[in-house]
Amino acid sequence: MMLAHEAIEKLGIMQDLAEYTPVLCGTIPIAIDVEGSDLDIVMEVHDAEIFKERIVALYSHCEDFRWKEKQIRDRPVYKANFRYEGFEFELFGQPVPVKEQYAYCHMIVEEELMKRDPSLREQVIKLKSEGIKTEPAFAQLLGLTGNPYVALMDLGKVMGLFK
Repeated sequence: MMLAHEAIEKLGIMQDLAEYTPVLCGTIPIAIDVEGSDLDIVMEVHDAEIFKERIVALYSHCEDFRWKEKQIRDRPVYKANFRYEGFEFELFGQPVPVKEQYAYCHMIVEEELMKRDPSLREQVIKLKSEGIKTEPAFAQLLGLTGNPYVALMDLGKVMGLFK
């Protein structure tokens, strides 16, 4: 985790994109990362063109830079991926407050689940090292059915973590 934070600091991403309320989400902040885990930075973005111009100006020089726009759950999503200091970065923006975005909410649910059952951490890491993505790993271990991303959101609501 220390190397990840050093790469983030060296890149200056949190300061450069502060107006978008960037938050590091995913596996690294909750210590379930495995080799090759990417750095997911989620942001609240309302003007796609200005955001794209900013991202391209700041990071298009980075290795394997890619930009993508798509719809997820009927909302626009703006994504940039690149490599820097040995880490894969994924910048993810959508016109939704960060604390309401799935990536953030999943991280909160997963962290709470591991607080309640610390043995989950090693089990999730084992599944992730076998190639299973984080949310499906939690769903498998918890016996959740259906779409694991939706199931974790529903579980978070049942746990009283959010509406």
